Amino acid sequence: MFDILMYLFENFIHNETEIRVDQDELTDELTRAGFHHDEIYKALSWLEKLAALQDTDITPYLAKGSASFVTRVYIQEEEMRLDVECRGFLMFLEQINVLDSFTREMVIDRVMEIDSKEFCLEDMKWVVLMVLFNVPGKENAYAQMEDLLFEEPEGPLH
Repeated sequence: MFDILMYLFENFIHNETEIRVDQDELTDELTRAGFHHDEIYKALSWLEKLAALQDTDITPYLAKGSASFVTRVYIQEEEMRLDVECRGFLMFLEQINVLDSFTREMVIDRVMEIDSKEFCLEDMKWVVLMVLFNVPGKENAYAQMEDLLFEEPEGPLH
C-alpha cells in the first residue's frame, strides 16, 4: 500500500500533474503499473481519510496554562510503529515549526493506518510531506520539509 502512495505522490501530486478524479481510471492505471486491486483500494482509502482529517477536530488536549510545546505521550501501538528515531524526528519538526500539534496528529493518524509491517524514518518523512501537501496554508512548512527530505549534505562526511 505504501508503494502505491509513493507512486501516486511522485507521479501525480509532487509533479503537479493534474490528478484524475475518475477513481476507476486511476485504479486501471495503477493496475497497469503492477499494483494489486486490494492494495490500490487501501491506498485510495488512506488518501480519502487524509483529506477528511482536515475537517475534523483532532487537536490534542492541552492543559490550561500549558506551554505552547507539550510533550506528546504515545500509546503502545504508536510506539510499536514509530520507533525512537521517528518520534524524535516528529519532535524536531515541531521545534522548527514544520509541524504544529494539529499536523503532527494528522501524521501520526496516517502512519498508524499504513498497512505495512516495516516502517522507517524515511517512510515517515514521506508521510509528513504528503500530509503537509494536503493541508491548506502549510506551503512554507511543505517547502521546508521538502528541503529536509531532498537536501544533500555539503562537504565531506566525517
